[in-house]
Order: sequence, then C-alpha cells, then structure tokens
Amino acid sequence: MANVLPAERRLEVLAALVNGTSIRAAERMTGVHRDTIGRFARAIGEGCARLHDRMVRDLTCPLVDIDEQHSWCKVRQKQLDPAKHSAVEMGEQWTWAAICRTSKLVIAWHVGKRDQESADALVEDVRARLTVMPQITTDGLGLYAQPIAANFGRAVPYMQTVKNFSARPGKPGTSEKFAVERGVDFIQKRVVFGTPDPAKATNYAIERSNLTARQWNARLRRRTLAFSKKLSRHRAAIAMHYTYVNFCHIPRNMRITPAMAAGITDHVWSLQELMDAALEEPAGDKPEPQPLVIPKPEGAARALPAGRGWLRVVSGGHAPSAPAAPPPSGSSRPEPVPPAQQAAPVQPHAAQEPPTGQLDLLAWRPKPRKPVQLSLFDGLPDGSE
Repeated sequence: MANVLPAERRLEVLAALVNGTSIRAAERMTGVHRDTIGRFARAIGEGCARLHDRMVRDLTCPLVDIDEQHSWCKVRQKQLDPAKHSAVEMGEQWTWAAICRTSKLVIAWHVGKRDQESADALVEDVRARLTVMPQITTDGLGLYAQPIAANFGRAVPYMQTVKNFSARPGKPGTSEKFAVERGVDFIQKRVVFGTPDPAKATNYAIERSNLTARQWNARLRRRTLAFSKKLSRHRAAIAMHYTYVNFCHIPRNMRITPAMAAGITDHVWSLQELMDAALEEPAGDKPEPQPLVIPKPEGAARALPAGRGWLRVVSGGHAPSAPAAPPPSGSSRPEPVPPAQQAAPVQPHAAQEPPTGQLDLLAWRPKPRKPVQLSLFDGLPDGSE
C-alpha cells in the first residue's frame, strides 16, 4: 500500500488547516499523525507559492497598502541564544504583505526579519507584479522609502499614515498590569513622494487582512503553542493562507473572490481545486518587472510625451465670468450689454487719444501734483522766519 493519504482525508486535513486549526488539533480531528500533517502542509504551502507566482502578475491595482505583522519561530527573541539557535531561522519573524485595496487581493508577501533586506524584497516583488503606477500607503516605518523610490521612482504617489498613541487610565477594577492602556489619539498623514490623494491614504485593508491572518492561521496567534518550529513550514503556512484567501474566500462586503475582482480567474475555487492545483504546480520563474503605465488623473489633463505622465488642471486663479442669461420672453427688463460693448471707465488724468486699435504701453501720463506745504511764518512784520 502506498504511503499516501486518500484524497478525502487530505481534503479534511486541508480544510482544518485553512480554518485556523493547529496541527495537533487537526491530528485529533482527522486521526492523521501530526508528522504526516506537517509534511502535507509544507507541500501544499510550497505549491501555493508557485501557483501564486504563475497567476498573480500583470495587475492593475490603483491603491496598494503595505504593512508588516509580527510572529516568531522556535523560540522568542529574548530567549534566542546565538550559540544554540540560528538568528536567521529562529526568533522574531515578520510577515510583510501588500494588498490591493479595491479588490482585496494580497499581491505579495515575504517572511523575514524586520530589516531593510525584507523591505527591499517585498517592494521588489510588488513592483514585478504591477503594470500600472499605484498610490502606495504604509505606516510610519522608515524602511519603505528607499525601496519604493528605487523600484517605482520618486514620482510615485506615496503617503504614510502615522498613528500617535498616548497612555490613558484603564477601566476601573482592572489589575495593576492593565491599569494604564494605550490608545490612538490621532492619525497623521505625511506625503513622501509624488502627489497622493490624502482622502485615499489609509491602511484599513491591510490591517484587516492581518487580523484575518491571525484568526485563520494558528501559527500567527499570540500566547499559544501553535507557533512554528521550523521556518520552512512557517513560510509554507503563510503561502497557503494567502492563496486560499485570494482564490477561495469571498469577503463579507463583496460577492466575488479577490482573484475574480482582479481579473485573475472567472470562478470561485473550491478547496479540492486549490489542493489539486497546488500539488501539481511545477517550479516556475518569478515575475519580471514590466513598464508602468501612469493612469490618467481625474478631471481635465493632458498627456506628456513618451508616457511620462500627465499635466493636470489645478484649481485656483480667476476664470472669466460667464455672460448673463437673456431675460425671459415678455419681461420688461432690458437686455444686458455685452462686456465688449460697454464703455470703459475714464481713468483720471488719462490722455484722450483717438482710438488706433492698438494699446500704447508707453503712453504719457501726467504726474500727480505734489502737495503744497503751508508756511506758518508768512506775513511777519520784520520779514524774519
């Protein structure tokens, strides 16, 4: 007998994993050994990553949100011993993700440390999957500016939303640990590159995606025993979750999946279809960056040559006043005289010259008289001053 799970049992295991069940809980539910579940989950996750690389490319996402999410592998950061543990594969692991706000599609993700290398890897992957210049929104982390400028150019509309926290008294009757809680006082929006629209700068889509990831992926939950013990399985679990959300899940405020909204597929994928496609997906190449098209802005605009952008009409200045509407029929109100036929007011001290049809910018004008100062000593008898 081949050492392979039946298709029905594999589907049960996959359904348990994508709905937030840990490996040991899936073992109790399905009767499959935890080591077998771990190997199967890794195979599904790696196949989902290859499937994502092949299908999620050439996207037109007008609004892109980027954020990072904390997790850890094997041991916590404060328990990390360089002599016993690998600092790269253990300790804190951050899930960097980018989402299209309009379609709710997770464009790219990266698992690594919270450093410049991870930020560069994520932004480079996002750039390779887009064909239209987006408006990018991140939090106040300073690691994003350099890779965004290097991959999208400094003309990309990029804005940061910074949350300002403050300490405030906790609820009455709570313990000393929760006597003081932190809250968001206000959110500050800062323009980094380009001319983004502040009304469209927000991180609610990626933050809601992070919350869904913690709910549906047991490896990301805090204060549990379901954390990952190996980095390879942790990355596979992240890939399996995001691929399932993109192709199989319909968000609450939508009627189609994110992959359908982005034009990647035309139907809702079943769990069986996702499992078969992930296990059969061969190794392929990563997407390559394509030329970016700058979308036409709202309102009147004129394209610049060589696709360099657009000239927009900016509000301001004084537009010529529209001519008055004619009076209704039967009204005794006289018709207004057009501005061209109205007599121009005569300026004081203006030289009256016959009209020649051309204005003389060097025409002579009399200078105003200087005020005469009265002498208080005029008319004295001795003529002294």
